[in-house]
Amino acid sequence: MLFDSTVRKELARSFGVTLVVILTIVLTSMLISTLRQAAGGNVAPQDVLLLMGYASLAYLPTMLALSLFIAIVATLGRMYRESEMTIWLASGVPLARFVKPVMRMCWPILLAVLVLQLLVWPWSNENSAQLKDRYEKRGDLSRVAPGQFQTSRDGSRVFFIERDSADGATGRNVFILSRTNKTEAVTTSAQGHIEVRGDNRFLVLNHGQRNEENAEDHTKSLSRFDRYEVQADSQVLRSAGNLPPKALSTLDLLQNPSPLNQGELAWRLGMVLSAVNMVLLGVGLAQSNPRRPSNWNLLFALLSFVIYFNMISLTQSWVGHGRMSLGQALVVIHGGTLMLALALLWWRDNRISLGMRKIRMVSA
Repeated sequence: MLFDSTVRKELARSFGVTLVVILTIVLTSMLISTLRQAAGGNVAPQDVLLLMGYASLAYLPTMLALSLFIAIVATLGRMYRESEMTIWLASGVPLARFVKPVMRMCWPILLAVLVLQLLVWPWSNENSAQLKDRYEKRGDLSRVAPGQFQTSRDGSRVFFIERDSADGATGRNVFILSRTNKTEAVTTSAQGHIEVRGDNRFLVLNHGQRNEENAEDHTKSLSRFDRYEVQADSQVLRSAGNLPPKALSTLDLLQNPSPLNQGELAWRLGMVLSAVNMVLLGVGLAQSNPRRPSNWNLLFALLSFVIYFNMISLTQSWVGHGRMSLGQALVVIHGGTLMLALALLWWRDNRISLGMRKIRMVSA
């Protein structure tokens, strides 16, 4: 009882500190990246915090798994360096016995990783994609702030609006300069608004005039209109069927087993299985020699973590391109890692007896 409570208390304390540090680093990096996108016009400035929240929820499983892995290696490594582990081992407690208290402390976190990866990951990606898509594919009129000249997305028009309505969909005193290979036209209108018809968006102007000049013979024409329509945007927000695989729910991935969907499923299930495997692997990789002035076990463990998660991304690509089935990816990568972790635990517990047996064989 004392053994279990001591290990779990140390792990919980180390996990909390590690998670706070990793969250601080990742959130700072996300803030810089999101602000850069907002400054470049890829996302709306008012959506920066919302996009950060969605991104944090999407990558929280990875941060939890990494924090848990570092906490296990650091805590058990400290016990090795301070000879605390030597006392437990000398008392007849094998290294495999540490798996039970470690798992008792880790199972709520592993359950959170499961829920976040299978349910929250697609939800946050879907909302992020919709926010970016809505801002990117907004109508040309909605791109213009009152009192500012701004070029349309394709570069063929320049807009100016003196003022707009509260809903942002209607503009008054609209000025449009449009250029093509053969003509240049200036259109002014007292009022304009966007209408969506099927997959197309139209800018509808009321009570205005259009001055057009031919670039070849420089002839000019003037026309007045009560209603004038011009296609402003042929793209609308993507439907649910056009969402990327990472924004689809896990149930949709199972119901539509295309290669790309299977690759995304391999990523999600792989993240959950890897969290469990890294717990077992961390127990085996935590050993260090207290007589050595420097211990490289934490650095080696982090290198193992990076390699493992790069392999998950690689198998996602293989499954997505049809080079490997979903079952093969899960068995080869995660089943192999599980066998490696169990073999490492067995070798740590039995290497002394194996060494003594080898010495006896040599002596004989």
